[in-house]
Parts: sequence; structure tokens; C-alpha cells
Amino acid sequence: MVDVDVDADGERGRGQGRGSDVGPGSRSGGGAGSWDDGLIARRASERAAVVAGEKEAEAPEEDMLPALGGNYGGPLRTRLDALHELVGLSRTRVEGEALAEAGRVLDEAAARQRLSARHTVIAIAGATGSGKSTLFNALAGVPVSETGLRRPTTSAPIALSWSEGAAGLLDRLAVPSRLRRRPLAGGAADADLQGLVLVDLPDHDSAVTAHRDQVDRVLGLVDAVIWVVDPEKYADAALHERYLRPLAGHAEVTFVVLNQIDRLGTEAADLVLDDLRRLLDEDGVALGEHGEPGATVIAVSALSGEGIPELRELVGRFVQDRTAPERRLAADIDAAATRLRPSYLADGRAGLDERARGDFTDRLALAVGAQAAGEAAERVWRRHAIRACGTPWLRLYRWYERLRAHGFADPRLDTPAVEDELTARQRVEQAVRIVADEASRGLPAPWAQAVREAAARGAEGLPEALDELTAGLGDPAARPPRPAWWPAAVLAQAVMTLLQIFGALWLVAQIVGVVEPGILPPVLVMLGGIVGGPLVEWACEGAVKGPARRYGQEAERRLREAAAACGRARVLDPVAAELMRYREVREQYATVVGVRSSVRVVGGLRSGVPSRPGATRAGVRGR
Repeated sequence: MVDVDVDADGERGRGQGRGSDVGPGSRSGGGAGSWDDGLIARRASERAAVVAGEKEAEAPEEDMLPALGGNYGGPLRTRLDALHELVGLSRTRVEGEALAEAGRVLDEAAARQRLSARHTVIAIAGATGSGKSTLFNALAGVPVSETGLRRPTTSAPIALSWSEGAAGLLDRLAVPSRLRRRPLAGGAADADLQGLVLVDLPDHDSAVTAHRDQVDRVLGLVDAVIWVVDPEKYADAALHERYLRPLAGHAEVTFVVLNQIDRLGTEAADLVLDDLRRLLDEDGVALGEHGEPGATVIAVSALSGEGIPELRELVGRFVQDRTAPERRLAADIDAAATRLRPSYLADGRAGLDERARGDFTDRLALAVGAQAAGEAAERVWRRHAIRACGTPWLRLYRWYERLRAHGFADPRLDTPAVEDELTARQRVEQAVRIVADEASRGLPAPWAQAVREAAARGAEGLPEALDELTAGLGDPAARPPRPAWWPAAVLAQAVMTLLQIFGALWLVAQIVGVVEPGILPPVLVMLGGIVGGPLVEWACEGAVKGPARRYGQEAERRLREAAAACGRARVLDPVAAELMRYREVREQYATVVGVRSSVRVVGGLRSGVPSRPGATRAGVRGR
């Protein structure tokens, strides 16, 4: 139940319908304001239905929910529209009786607004022997409903209407024409009851199942109810557990009448009345005391007439207020919202933050081997530099070592391969499962399931797509580019090698006597080539580290970004769409319960709980 302190007229009231713009001069949609009995009314209604059908044919059909036009306005109109949107957005996500109950509320709202707004339908309900038929006759001023000792006395609903134009309402209640009555003229007292339609129901604890079914059906359609209890059965568990407690949110449209107080003394009647109020409070039924909105509790004796004038006065004011249909509908919306709460609100924050997105990208990058590909590209770059700029003698020596080791990889540059525990497919599936759990954490069960299903659909074919993506990018280690200084380094290494060869030939020529002896010059030339070759190679190794690292990082970045884009398109975007849909329904739900939603954006999803407006007191109450 949603409580609101101040309505549009400055009065205290409960429910969003309290301040609805419905008064004595208002008319319901469908032409039921001035007359709704007889041939003229039927013809006019048929013509109005034809015109309405033509307009609906011109408008696009968004869904099969009932159109919500008519005389509801203000906060109630807003809540009805929000509930309509909520049901439409949730039809494929939320299942069960809760959503069906919301749909029923919309159906009943559409049906009630097409009928007379000048009439208030009040049902009189009670247990066997409580005297409700006697009370019904006392309010009518004429014996209308049969009374007696035979049980059950009332076997079908009997309707009493104080004014014309209630035929449509009684048809909706399925009251037969033979059981529709009019009271005798009662002067000013009856003038206060103009617009009242009083319905006497069968006993709610009748042994006949059909009687109980009629009570349950009519109670779901009337605008208000008068519960009649007696001093013996006012604490009956069947009444409190089956009706009063589940309908605690409808306190504003509930009267609880303690009948047969003529059987008690004054003090005993006060004690029973106080105990009845205590039981109602335990049921969660708000009592209309001290100016607070809530149920009206009064003690009467339908047989002796004690308290009947006061009850007629209270009912007359209630009828002339003309807000009972809106208040009943507001209470129905509150009840439906309470049942829907587990489907739309959950504790904790929900959604994907930057950390979760980054972790998902890291796992995909690991699955496609982005880091390994970057390291391989760096090693290949360095290997090419060593081979291109190394001395011939060192390359020859390394080639010989590789032949001895039966391999062709440079032992200084290659790292031993370690067999991974998880395959690439398993890593992708694990990444999707983790991000789905992160996104669905804190969501209500239906929406958490929807998020997981969206992630699972995106995961289908994701490993194959990543494989194709990796193949399309090519192997960055296949043909690494060469820097501009490599030819100069190769030329310098060739010069060092030629110096070594020239010095050696010069020395040999001196030995054989071809040239004049002089050992120092050829030795210096040969020593310069021997020392210069490794120096050039070491200088190239130092110079290649930076470019090789950057080349590997660039290769890793390209593969990482490609994997992230693929994962975002297939997994993160569908998950974000589901989170956005949940945000929309959560905002609609906040409107349904009559409060504003204070939310924070968490990775595309606003997260928060309803906050109370500063000018009103609102809160969802439920038992």
C-alpha cells in the first residue's frame, strides 16, 4: 500500500487515487454519464463502440493490453500507464501469477472506467448468522433481503440501487434482473445515498462452494466492502486469514461493522470493539482514527437500529465523495506492485562496471593468445637482428650448436613452451560465464536469467569467430619489418669480417715471404676486425631491444583490441541491452508504486532504490 500525506485538495489521504479529479459532475468514458438504461442508451453505446473501434483500427497496435483512456487522472493515470508499460516490457521476462494479477488490474480498470462514475458499488459481506441481511434491510429502510434462521439465507447477490444508471455496473457483477431492487423514498436521508449501489452477498463461510465462489468474484469487482461481524465470530480465523489480511491494503474502502451489540452491555460492547480493532491492526489493516485514512470501524445493532443512522451518514459521505473507484483501483495497483516487487527489485548493485569489462577483455585476450603472440613477435624481431648483424663465425657456431641440439631455435631467445591447462575454447566459455555472473549479480531472478541467456547466446560461435579474427590479422612474427639502420649495421659487420680476412691474408703473405716482414700491422688489422665484429653485434642487440618490444606490444594490442571488439559485439552489447531493459522496467515499477526512482548508472544500468519525494510521505507496506 502506498501512503501519501497530502492530496491535491490539501487533505490527508491514502493511495494515489485520493486526489483524482473525479467529482459529482464527472462522467465515465463510453457515454455512460447521463443515461445508461433502455433502448436509446444501447443504441448510443453501440454507435460509440463503432466509432471507438474505427479509431483503434487507425492507431497502431503495440500489444493486446486494454486501452487506458477515460476519466482517471493525476497520479492514478500515471500509475496505470506505468503498469501498462511494465506488463508490456516484462511479458517475455516475468512469468507467473504476479504478472497475470497486474494484467487483471488493468482489465478491471479499463472495464470500470467505461461504466458510471456517478455510482459507488458497496458489497455487504459477512459470515453465517452475522446479520448482514438484516443490516442490508436496515440501510434500505425496507425488507429487501430475506432473513431468518435457515442457513444459508442469502444464496445469490441482491442489489439495491438508490438511483438510475447502474445497470452496467450490475451486469458486470452478474446480478440477475430479478434480484435488483430500489429502496423506498426516504427524504433527505436517502438523498445522501444517491449514487449508492448496495450488494448483499452470500455467506463467505457457507458450506455451499458456489456461494463462496460468488463472494470471491464480487469482492474483486466492487468499489468498497462492508464487513459485518458479530460478537461471537468477529475473531474467526477464516475471515481474518482469507479476507481481511490479504486485503489489508484496501483499508480505505473497507468498513468493519460490529453487529448485534444489543446482545451486549455497553462495557462489553466497548471491550469487543477494542479487541476487534486490535485484531485488525494485527492483520495490517490501517484504522481510520484521529484523522488518519483507513478502515472505518463502527458498532451497530441492525435489529434495534442502534448506530444505523451513524452508519448511513458515514456511507453517505463516502458515496458523495465519489472517489471510491479510484481508491479501490489504487489499492489494487499497490497489491499488484507488492506481488511484483521480487521480480523488479533486489538488494545490491547490478550491472557491469569498468573493472568487469576490463577483466572480460583480459580473459578473451588470454584465450586468443595476444600476449604470447606479442612476445613471439618480439623474439622474432630480435632473432632477425642477431642473424643480420652477427659475425659470420658466431652464426656458424650457433648453427652448429642447433644441429647438435636437433633444433633451429636460438637457445638465448626462445623460451620453453609450457602446455596450458585450459584450451582456448574453455577460456572463452569461462570468460563469458564470469561476465554473465558479474552482470546478473544483484538482479531479480527473471532478469538475472535473461542476462545469462543473452550472454550464452552471444557465446555461441564466439571461439570460432575469434579464430577467424586471429587468422585474418595474420601472424605478426611471420615477416617482421626491418629498421632503416640494418643495412648500415650489416655493412659494418661485413667490413669487420673483411678486415679479419685481410689481416689474416697479410700475415700469411709475410710468412711465405711474398711481402716484407712486419707482423704488427697485419695483427692490428686482424685484431680490429675480430674485436669490431662482436662490438657491432652487441651494439645491434642493444639497439633492437626497444623497437622489438614496441613491435611486440603493438602486435599484442591489435589482437587484444580485435578480440575485445568481437566479445563486445557478441556478448557485452546483448548483456547491456538486457540491463537497459531492466532499468526501464525498474523505473516503470517505481512509477507504479508511486515514488520516484533514485538510480546510479553502473555500466549502462542505473542502480538504486526508490526514493521518497520531499513533499509526500510514501512507502510500500505489505504483510
